[in-house]
Amino acid sequence: MVLNTIRDANLAGKTVLVRVDFNVPVKDGKVTDATRITAALPTLNYILSQKGAKLVVMSHYGRPKGKKNPEFSMAPVAAEFQELLGKPVILAKDVIGPEVEAQVKALKAGEVLLLENVRFYAEEEENEAGFAKALASLGDVYVNDAFGTAHRAHASTEGVAHYLPAYAGFLIEKEVKFMSPLLENPEKPFVAIIGGSKVSSKISVLESLAKTCSTIVIGGGMAYTFLKVLGHNVGHSLLEADYLDTAKAFLAAAEKKGVKVVLPVDHVCAKEFAETAEPILVDSVDIPEDLIGMDIGPKTVKLIKAALADARSIVWNGPLGVFEFESFAKGTEAVAKAVAASKGVTVVGGGDSVAAVNKFGLASKIDHVSTGGGASLEFLEGKELPGIKALEK
Repeated sequence: MVLNTIRDANLAGKTVLVRVDFNVPVKDGKVTDATRITAALPTLNYILSQKGAKLVVMSHYGRPKGKKNPEFSMAPVAAEFQELLGKPVILAKDVIGPEVEAQVKALKAGEVLLLENVRFYAEEEENEAGFAKALASLGDVYVNDAFGTAHRAHASTEGVAHYLPAYAGFLIEKEVKFMSPLLENPEKPFVAIIGGSKVSSKISVLESLAKTCSTIVIGGGMAYTFLKVLGHNVGHSLLEADYLDTAKAFLAAAEKKGVKVVLPVDHVCAKEFAETAEPILVDSVDIPEDLIGMDIGPKTVKLIKAALADARSIVWNGPLGVFEFESFAKGTEAVAKAVAASKGVTVVGGGDSVAAVNKFGLASKIDHVSTGGGASLEFLEGKELPGIKALEK
C-alpha cells in the first residue's frame, strides 16, 4: 500500500484543509488527555513551516448526533490545541456557510482556523456529497491525519478526497508503515497476542493474522470459549456458547496452517466479578465451578514470554485479564513488559491495550502504539479503510 503523503504535496501559499482526530476526553471544560492533539502536531507544524501556508483544521468531538449542541462544541479543544501549538487558534463559528468562508478568506499566512464540530451536521456521517463539497471549498489541498476515524466513510474522512488533491499526514503514514507489513510480509517469527473479552469481536482478526503468523496467543475473556471447546472446565468465566463452533473451526484451521496457538494453562480467578474480589490462583487449565477467570497465571506468562523470546514481529491487541482491577492486572502488565523488552518490531493497537501500555509507562518502549481503536482492529482484519483508500497512489 503506497500513499500520497504531505511530502509529495506543494503546500506553499496554499490553504490546507486537515482532518485530525481531536475527539479527546473533556471534564469541567478542560481536556484531560491531550494525546490525540499532540499526535497531530508534527503534521500541523510541517504544514505551517511551508511558506505562506494557511491551516484549516477539522475534527469531530463526542456524539452530537447531527445537531448543533453547545455541550459538544470544540471550544475546550481549541484552547488546549492553542496551548500545545504555541500560537493562536481561531475557532470558527460553524463548520460550513458564509461566515466560515469569510473567516477562511481572512486567514493570513501561518494562521490557524479550527472548524466547529463536523458532527454538528448529520451529512458528515452520511458522507453527503454536497456537504463534502462545501468542506472541500474551504481549502486548496486536503490532508487526512485522523487514523482513528479512517475506517469510517464520512464526508470529512473520505468525501472531501474526491474534490481536492488528497494526502496522508505523518500519523496515518506511520500507522500504515507499521501495520501493513503484518498483513503482507512480516518478519518471522511473527507472534500475535490477541486478548479482550469476546471471540465475536476478535474472530476476524484471528483469522486474518493466522495467514501470516507463526504463533497466536489468545488471552482475556475470550480464551475461555476456546478452552471450553478443548474440553476444559471454565467455571463461571465469560463464555460465548454461540461461538463454540467458530472457535473449534479456528483452532482446526490454525493447526492445518502450522500456526501454534497458545492458550492459558493457569489462571487468577475470583468468586465474583468485582474490583474488591480476592484473587485466587488456580494452578491448572481447569477452573473450579464456583470461580470466574479474571487473569492469566504465572505459568501462562512464562509460556508467552517463551513465544516472544525470538520474535521478529509482534502485534498485541486486547488485554489478557481485567487489567482495570489492580488485583487482576499482573498478567497484562507482565506481557506488556515482555513486549516492550523484545528486540523485534512491536505494534500495539486497540484502545484497551494502548491504555495498558500507557498505564504501565511502557509506551515509549513500543515501536508503534496505534492511535485508532476500531480502525486498527479493522486494519488487522484486512478490511479496506475508506479514509486510507482515498489517499492511495
